[in-house]
Amino acid sequence: MRLFAAVLPPEAAVAELAARVKALRVLPGADGLRWTEQEGWHFTLAFFGEVAGDVLPELHTRLARAAHRHHPHELRLAGGGRFDDRVVWVGADGDGEALRRLADSAEAGARRAGVPMDRHRPYHPHLTIARARSSRHGSATGLAPYVDGLTDFAGREWTVGELSLVRSHPPAPGVPGQQPRYEVVAAWPLGH
Repeated sequence: MRLFAAVLPPEAAVAELAARVKALRVLPGADGLRWTEQEGWHFTLAFFGEVAGDVLPELHTRLARAAHRHHPHELRLAGGGRFDDRVVWVGADGDGEALRRLADSAEAGARRAGVPMDRHRPYHPHLTIARARSSRHGSATGLAPYVDGLTDFAGREWTVGELSLVRSHPPAPGVPGQQPRYEVVAAWPLGH
């Protein structure tokens, strides 16, 4: 299974962001981006890739321990940015340090469970809202209006209270516009 650990924003936060994204999608050139579906919006904490079934019980145990060691904390969707000429994202405001520590614990737990992980990178909380279709259609300059449209965005504060293990179902090959589907396979409350 292709898995990752994530924090999922609540419906009210998703609805606020969806209203802003709707305004971005009418900007010139918006059809040159692949917009992510709001059902899949999340903050990836740690990406595990393909995980063998025999590793799952230990991964569950380790992620449950990670969740237990961290307390709920406040966050809001706010601002935005881009990764080169590829991705437009929405950021987080609030207790980013608590989110970073949770991400580090999820990654460490997966390593201890036997999940082969890429080298550790500093955690940068972001929620992807769009990707350039190709380097021909998007450029850093071309993404600027979308990032500018997020500069003053600040959603309502919400409490991060759960660590989720999510399965990614890739889109069917050769079907234009189809997106990955995400399924929460387990979740653990923080601090319990």
